[in-house]
Amino acid sequence: MLEDKNDNLPEAEGNLESQPTPETETNPEIEAETTEKVEAAVEIEAETTEKVEAEIESDVETVEAVATENEATEDVDESEQTIEEHQEAVNEVHENVAEEAEDDSANVRHKIPVLDYHSMTMDDLVAELEKLVQNEKVQAIKDHVDGIKTEFNLKFNEVLEQRKEEFLAEGGNIIDFQFHLPIKGKFNVAYNAYRTKRTDYYKSLEKDLHANLEKRLSLIEELKGLLNVEENINNTYKHFKQIQEEWRNAGSIPKTQYNNVWRTYHHHVERFYDFLHLNRDLRDLDFKHNYAEKQKIVAHAEELAQEEDVIHAFRELQNLHRIWKEDIGPVAKELREDIWNQFSAATKVIHDRRQEYFKNIDKIYEQNLVVKEEIIEKIKEISAGSYTVHNQWQNKIKEIEKLREAFFNAGKVPLKVNEATWAKFKQAVREFNANKNTFYKSLKKEQQDNLTKKLALIELAESLKDSDDWATVTPQMKKVQADWKKIGHVPKKISDKVWKQFKNACNHFFDRMHAEKNKANEGEVEALEKKQALLEATENFELSGDTGKDVETIKEKIAEWKGIGRVPFNKKNIDQKFNKVVDGLFKKLNIDKQESELIKYSNRLENLDEHKINSERIFIRRKIDDIKAEIRQLENNLQFFSNSSSNSPMLKKVHQDIEKHKRALDTWKAKLQQLKSL
Repeated sequence: MLEDKNDNLPEAEGNLESQPTPETETNPEIEAETTEKVEAAVEIEAETTEKVEAEIESDVETVEAVATENEATEDVDESEQTIEEHQEAVNEVHENVAEEAEDDSANVRHKIPVLDYHSMTMDDLVAELEKLVQNEKVQAIKDHVDGIKTEFNLKFNEVLEQRKEEFLAEGGNIIDFQFHLPIKGKFNVAYNAYRTKRTDYYKSLEKDLHANLEKRLSLIEELKGLLNVEENINNTYKHFKQIQEEWRNAGSIPKTQYNNVWRTYHHHVERFYDFLHLNRDLRDLDFKHNYAEKQKIVAHAEELAQEEDVIHAFRELQNLHRIWKEDIGPVAKELREDIWNQFSAATKVIHDRRQEYFKNIDKIYEQNLVVKEEIIEKIKEISAGSYTVHNQWQNKIKEIEKLREAFFNAGKVPLKVNEATWAKFKQAVREFNANKNTFYKSLKKEQQDNLTKKLALIELAESLKDSDDWATVTPQMKKVQADWKKIGHVPKKISDKVWKQFKNACNHFFDRMHAEKNKANEGEVEALEKKQALLEATENFELSGDTGKDVETIKEKIAEWKGIGRVPFNKKNIDQKFNKVVDGLFKKLNIDKQESELIKYSNRLENLDEHKINSERIFIRRKIDDIKAEIRQLENNLQFFSNSSSNSPMLKKVHQDIEKHKRALDTWKAKLQQLKSL
C-alpha cells in the first residue's frame, strides 16, 4: 500500500520513510472534523444515513489498516533492497522540490548555457556577465554569476600579484604600490548592477510569496467549509473543483511554510473525497481523471529515462514529481500502489543514470587534473633553467604564456583539489617571474653601463662634428660609429633620445664633408643646375597633339638629360624626379605600350652602375624564363580544348593570355638587348 503514503508525497527536505501521512497521524482535531463530516452528511441526505455511516465506518477501518501497514513498512526489512533503492531515488528527486516551489522561475536558469568560464579571459568574462545581467532573469543566473565572479577574481589577483612582484623587483616600496586595471572597474559596475536587480527581485518575491500564502490558507478554510454546507452535492463538487483550480494558480509561497500548507491542503482534499462517498459517481469520475493524469506522468517519466541529456531528464523529473504532488489528487485505492510503483521505477532509472553521469564527470575531472599537473611540472622545469640573454628569456616568456593558456583551457578538476592545484600553478608561475625579474634587474645594471659608454661616444662625436680636418677626423668618426654598434642595449625609455643625439652629431659632420666635396666638384654642380633647368622645362612641356613629333621631342630631352652628366651625390634624386615627369608624358601619349616602356627603360639605364647592371641582367633573364614557361603551360592547356568549338570563351581566353605573354616576352628581350649594348 505504498500509494497511501506516496499520494501524500514527503517534504523535500525530509526522509520519505520518516514522514507521517495524514492517515497515520492521530490528531483529536482531525477526528472531531471527521465526526462533523459525518453529521453534515447525515443532515444533507437524511434518508441514506445508515448507508453513509456504514461506508464511513468501513473507510475508518481501512484507514486504520493502512496506518498499521504503513507503520510496518517504515521499519523496512533489510531484504527489501529494491524498495529501499527506489525510495532513495525518490528522496533525491524531492530534495529540491520545496525549495524550487518558492520560485516559479527556478528552472529557467537551467536553460541558460553555463560556459567554460575557467578558460575565458577577463574581458570575455565581463562581456558575458554584462550580457546575462541585461538579458536574463536575475533569479536564473546566480550560478552563472558566481562562476564568473570566482574566475575573474582568480585571474585579476594573479595579474595583481605579478605586477606587485615586478614593482618590488624594480626596487619599489610596497607602501607606494598602486595598480589599476580598467576591466576591473567594468566588472564592478556589472556585478553591482546584478546585486541591485537581485535585491529588488527578492523584495518583490517576498511580498508576492506572503500574499500567495494568505490566498492558499483562505482556500484551505474554504475547502474545510465544504463539509458543512447545505446544498446539492453536485454544486458542492463544482465548488471543490473551483477551489482546486484556484489552488493550482495561487502561486509560490515561502518554502518554510510549503510542506505544512501542502500537507494540510492534501488532508482536507482526502476528507472531501471521503465525503464524496455520498455520491460515488462523482468521486469515481475524479479518481478516473486523476488516474489518467498519473498515467501520463508515468509515460513521460519513462520517456525521460531514455533521453540522452540525463541532467535535463532529472530536472524534468522533478517537475513531474511536483505535479504529482501538487496538482493531481488521489486515485482509487486498489490502483494506488501499482501506479506509484511504475512512477518510482522510472524515477530510479533516471536517478541511476544521473549517478553514473557524475561518476564519468569525476573521471573527466581526474584526467583534467593529470593534464594540469603536467603543465605545472613543465613550468617548473622552465623556471629551473639557466638563461643568460634577453632573447632566451623572451622565448621562455612566450612558452610560459602558452602553458598558462593551456592550463586555463584544460577544464575543471575535482573540487577537493581545485584550490591546491591553483595554488601550485600560481607558485610555479611566481617562481619563473621571480627568476625573470632577477635577470632583468641585472640586465638593467648592464644597460646603465652601456648608457654611460654611449654618452661618452656622443660627447666625442659632438667634439668632432665641426672639425675641418677631413683626413684626420673622418676615420675617427667612422670608428666612433663602429664602437657604437658594439655596445649593447640601453634603457628603453632613453634609447631613442641618445640615438638621435648621436645620429645628429654624425650626420652634421658627414653632411659638412659632402658639402665640401660638392664645392670641390664644380662640374657636378654645373650639371645639377643644367638638369634643374631641363627638369623645369620638361615639367612645363605641353604636348602638341602630334604623337610622332611629341615622342621625338621627349626622346631629345632624354638624350639631353643623359648628356649633361653626373650631379653631386646628395642630389641624385633629381634623376628620379625627371623619370617621373617623363613617365607622365608617355602616359598621355597614344603610342605603343612596348615602345613607351623601352624608351623609359633606356632612360633609367643611365643611372645604373656596373653592379646594378649585372643584377638587372640576371633579373631580366629570369623574367624571360618565367614568361616562356607560362607560354608553354598555356599552349599545353590548349590540348584540353581539342574538341571544343573555336568560339569557346575559355579557348579564346587561353589564346588571349598566350598573346599577352608573347608581347611581354618581346618587351623583356628588347630590354635585355639594351643592357647588352651598354
